[in-house]
Amino acid sequence: MIRVLVVDDQQVMREGLAALLGLLEDVRVLGIAADGAQALEALEKDPADVVLMDLRMPVLDGVEATRRIVAEHPGTAVVVLTTYADDESIGNALRAGARGYLTKDAGRAEIAAALRSAVAGQSTFGPEVSGRLVAAAFGERRPVRPKTAPPDGLTAREAEVLGLIATGLSNAEIAGELFIGEAGVKTHINNAYAKIGVRNRAEAVRYALAHRLAE
Repeated sequence: MIRVLVVDDQQVMREGLAALLGLLEDVRVLGIAADGAQALEALEKDPADVVLMDLRMPVLDGVEATRRIVAEHPGTAVVVLTTYADDESIGNALRAGARGYLTKDAGRAEIAAALRSAVAGQSTFGPEVSGRLVAAAFGERRPVRPKTAPPDGLTAREAEVLGLIATGLSNAEIAGELFIGEAGVKTHINNAYAKIGVRNRAEAVRYALAHRLAE
């Protein structure tokens, strides 16, 4: 029997999911929680095999809750079920340790399969999520890497970040695009700024365009 905790800030959604999962013969819903903090409290009282986790929630969001669950409850897997399938959300969830990632248009059979896979130590991703992961793995992103060695002693990643800045992306969006943390993006930006002698984003954009880093 797979013991599941359902976490979602929308009451209708979490109660609906609990009812849906309750129809499965091999699943027992231990409870529901409205945010990540409630989820952690529930796990302390009654450990689950899988947490079905929303991402955007008050108090403690799904990413940080996933990170803490993975660290504090290693026997519990997390499967994300969310509205969002952008690169940043997917990357943050997977880096936090989520074992599966589905969007909320998934059906009961798909959710059930993801729960069973998670218990077996395997990962499951929805079709849109899989497509984005494949694209990232094969480098099918914006063509921002320079065709020649980066100028002014820039590393390839620093040049890539400058190119993404020139396309108008925020630090958070760049982190999602490159599957790295925002802190890493800031480090690359600071290093790049020091090397090319610019002080702000506008100057960095002009530099990137002049050196064709954002083609």
